[in-house]
Amino acid sequence: MINHLKRKLPYLVYVLFLAAVLPGTALAQGSDPTDDDVNAIARELYCPVCENIPLDACGTAACEQWRGIIRDKLTEGWSGDQIKDYFVNQYGDRVLAEPPRRGFNWVAYIVPLVIFGGGGVLLFRGFQQWRPDGQERRTRNGADNTAQMKKPSPEDIRRVEEELRKRSGGD
Repeated sequence: MINHLKRKLPYLVYVLFLAAVLPGTALAQGSDPTDDDVNAIARELYCPVCENIPLDACGTAACEQWRGIIRDKLTEGWSGDQIKDYFVNQYGDRVLAEPPRRGFNWVAYIVPLVIFGGGGVLLFRGFQQWRPDGQERRTRNGADNTAQMKKPSPEDIRRVEEELRKRSGGD
């Protein structure tokens, strides 16, 4: 009998867990949405009357009405995307805080990347030109100075070594 209960214990724990969790989620769906829930969606929409003011920050009567509609839709169980689609169908894409990624709107996403990439290239090239004097420098035509320098002959090396011995021995 005890052995039988040991095998059934994980299933019993699982059933008790579900019994504790499922009623809580069912009750949460029936509750009224909070102001934070409404403002989370309103933050992604713009005021229909004022230019460039998010719906959650605007105090006009139209915005109050829109926030009421959002609250009603959330109470009915609509998702945030469904609510935004509702307002886009009513008023067009201009009500969205972030333009949809289609058609000409891609310019708003691509131009900053191009500017950022171009700035990175300019910085990289600028840092290449501002190297300290101890390093190789490029000539105006882009060729390295190292290619123009000739390798010292064994005779030149011998003379330099002799001169160094004279100087170090004389001191």
